[in-house]
Parts: sequence; structure tokens; C-alpha cells
Amino acid sequence: MTEVILDIKQWGNNLGVRLPAAIAREAQVHVDQCVRLTVADGQIIITPIGGESLMLEQRLAQYDPARHGGEVMRVQHIGAEKW
Repeated sequence: MTEVILDIKQWGNNLGVRLPAAIAREAQVHVDQCVRLTVADGQIIITPIGGESLMLEQRLAQYDPARHGGEVMRVQHIGAEKW
């Protein structure tokens, strides 16, 4: 087990901690990977979220127009489009 002591720093209006390369390697996390933060018994737990590739059907099943902006296809023509 790798262990380090780090300082929490100000990052805009938030707080941030930089993960050393050795910790990231051992936890198998990488740049732009999603993680879940949980607080349990006063401890912060960072859990990597699987990087499995989703099929198109799986991505579409997760699509929520209210959450993702839901651009609506226009029925009327706005410019000089020809269909």
C-alpha cells in the first residue's frame, strides 16, 4: 500500500488535492477518468468508475433530454435549407 500526506489547496471556489503518480498508478486511475467521491464516517473515499465502452444502444438508454439540454429538431426551416 502506498501512502502519502498531502495539503488541500484552494482551486477557484473549491478545494483540491493533486494525486501523485505513484498513487494514481496503484489505484489504476488516469487523466479524464470519472471517479465517485463518497464521505463515510468522516473519510473521503475516491472510487474509480469503470471505463468500459458503451454500445450505442446503452448510451441512448442513458440519454435524458432534461439533463443533457435536449435540443429539439426544428420542423420549420430557418434559413435557406433545402430538404
